[in-house]
Parts: sequence; structure tokens; C-alpha cells
Amino acid sequence: MDMKKSILLVEDDLSLADWIREFLVDNEFDVTHVDRGDKALEVFNHSKFDLVLLDVMLPGMNGIEVCRQIRNQSDAPILIMSARGDEYDEVMGLEAGANDYVIKPVRPRALLARINAFISRTGQTNRTDQIRYGALELNLTCERVHWCGEEVELSSGLFSFLWFLASHAGQIVSRETAFKELRGFDYDGIDRRFDVMLSTLRRTFGDDPQHPQKLKTVWGKGYLFVPDAWHTEPATLDADGQ
Repeated sequence: MDMKKSILLVEDDLSLADWIREFLVDNEFDVTHVDRGDKALEVFNHSKFDLVLLDVMLPGMNGIEVCRQIRNQSDAPILIMSARGDEYDEVMGLEAGANDYVIKPVRPRALLARINAFISRTGQTNRTDQIRYGALELNLTCERVHWCGEEVELSSGLFSFLWFLASHAGQIVSRETAFKELRGFDYDGIDRRFDVMLSTLRRTFGDDPQHPQKLKTVWGKGYLFVPDAWHTEPATLDADGQ
């Protein structure tokens, strides 16, 4: 079962805060409410929230400054609410790091749609771009590989194949799946490019081709990245990483 998403609601109008909290709780969110800007920072720093719903006019510290300080330490979505429709306030909020700006009175369904959209978008953004198994480290963003503390140069094709296998660690992936995911077309039953690439990766990481431990071929099924086999010292790499 998925864990409920957590929202920090910062609003000094208690009747409005109660209404919003009850509505969001009914829609399967965990809601923590505070009524002061300075208190909001304290609560935020001691818990993990998936989104901050923030009023502008607050005692203790105004919402724009709260937004700015939260944004300095977190990428959590911040949705600002204000009774003032002044464009200056909207610009100030966005420049302080808010993701969106809502004018009161708040429409419940529209608010819910925005919250769900931001949380969903954040979940996609936060998908890992790094994988680590034992002494192997992969970084998708810059296509870098480190093995036992040393950087390994791989072509983009080899990196993509290794990342694909590591992303399915412990699972047998078929040639058909590899072709679909990495080449964008169906496997023709003849092409052996991924078999060749697997052999190259074995040489690169010192995996005995006769008795491979890290990167295995499962007869009639496909390829297997073994997650707990990447703790050994590497063999000497080829000059070109192959």
C-alpha cells in the first residue's frame, strides 16, 4: 500500500485551515497545520513533507520569507495562497521559489488537482539518476561510471546497456526487452549486438567470461545483472575501457 503524502499547511485563519485540512485528509493526505511563519520553519526542519501549502500574511514571519528559506534547503513543491490578487505579490512569491500561486477563496477541487499534479511531477523528477552496487557506481545524468574508486570510460551505448541491466538488478531481462527499451524496435532473432556488448562489459569489469559472476547470460531467457557480485577488485582495464 502506498504511503500517504504529507502536506505542511501554514495558515493563520483557523476556520479556513480546518476546512482545508479536513478536505485534504478526506482525500488521503496527512496534514500538519501551523499558524505562524516562524513556527512553520521549525516544523519543516524536523519532518519530511511532500508539499507546503503556504499563506502569505502570517504572524512571526511572512509567507514570502518562509518560502524563500524553505526553498534554500528543499525542492519540495510550495503552493502559496493569498487573499490579495496583486500581481506584485504573485511575482514575489514565484521569485522566492514558490511553484504556484492561488488566490483565495480557494476552490477545493482546483486546489486538489494542483496538489496532485505537483506531487506527481516531483515524484517523476526525483527518480534516481544514480545506482550503486558494491564498488560499482553509475551516474545517469553525466553518464559516468566508477569501479572501485576509479572512473571507467564507456561509450554511450555501453553505458546505456549497463544502466539498463543495473536498473533491473536481480531480474532476467530478455533480448526482446533490451531491443525495445534501448533500440526502439523489435528483436529480429538474429542481431547479437547486446551479446557482444555484454562480453565487452565483462572484460571491462574483470568478470570471467567462462564463469561470469556479475553479468550472466541465462540460456534461452536473457541477461542477468547480479547485484551482490560487485564487491570484488577489478581486473586491469583495457586502455579504452573495453
